[in-house]
Amino acid sequence: MARGKKDGGAQPLLHRAARIEDAINAWRERRGRRRGLITTIIPYSGYGAPGWARLLCRVVLSRGAAAPTRAEKVRGWRSFFSIPVDDEVIATIGGIEHRVHPDRSGIVDVVVDADLAPGWNTIILRTADTDPVTAGIFVVDPDAAFGIISDVDDTVMVTALPRPFLAAWNTFVLDEHARTPVAGMAVLYDRLSSANPGAPIIYLSTGAWNVAPTLSRFMSRNLYPRGPLLLTDWGPTHDRIFRSGQEHKRTSLERIAREFPTTKWLLIGDDGQHDPELYREFATAHPENVAAVAIRNLSPGEAVLAGGRNTDAADAVSGVPWISAPDGAGLYEKLAAAGLVRD
Repeated sequence: MARGKKDGGAQPLLHRAARIEDAINAWRERRGRRRGLITTIIPYSGYGAPGWARLLCRVVLSRGAAAPTRAEKVRGWRSFFSIPVDDEVIATIGGIEHRVHPDRSGIVDVVVDADLAPGWNTIILRTADTDPVTAGIFVVDPDAAFGIISDVDDTVMVTALPRPFLAAWNTFVLDEHARTPVAGMAVLYDRLSSANPGAPIIYLSTGAWNVAPTLSRFMSRNLYPRGPLLLTDWGPTHDRIFRSGQEHKRTSLERIAREFPTTKWLLIGDDGQHDPELYREFATAHPENVAAVAIRNLSPGEAVLAGGRNTDAADAVSGVPWISAPDGAGLYEKLAAAGLVRD
């Protein structure tokens, strides 16, 4: 059965912007169903440990018999105009069915009881009216002592996110073919994964779930190791007009520390936003869960356009190795020099 769901008590009062958004989505759903759109599940990779699994997917309306494939391939601004629905999702894991429900954004993010072997597993997702789709679940081995948590924007993919106009162009217009990988980062991650078989890798981003398929295709095309994406809702939340990317990363890191208390994580980010600050905060609170912090330095041009660098990396946490370099090759050399990886 599903765990981690809200109690049956009173639900929090929604922010006015969220209530307006819900009313608009309800109208769009009625109109879409009259036009023949059908319920579609967009599967996302999840993770877990022996005994439980975190399921992630989104439920929207789409058109035609190939709706699941079409919905996953939607690019650019169109992905932000999908119609979310709250149809019940039936997840089959090891022959056992779990019935779960999306939130107001169509996102399913629940923990269920599951008995899966360590490594990648395949589960089946469907609704009462849809054909089944599959999703991956990475189950972390209880003996895994090392893992990687990586930022996405300007860490694995050049996005210049702090620049409002270019960020909008990258998010709403460009597809994965037009995005540029950060030099050497895919090789770095592959070498780290090869040196630590079975190590989990989690990509933690402030991006919206709407772009998850695009990001997954980008990372696959550029040979990044497979791993779950942890993204955020797009639009108003229950208590504010805009989501907080920093809070999303902060709470996600805390959750991972609780879920995997014996794993030490290599935290990888860049110095153009808040990664050094957030990683230092996490390392101070959980030094036993941090193997090292690796920060990718933005180029001078990127730093100028991003409004400068975050220089907090100089205030590293005592006992936690803290390195920085402009690309994946430089980070690997420094990790190897510090004895954190086998060269």
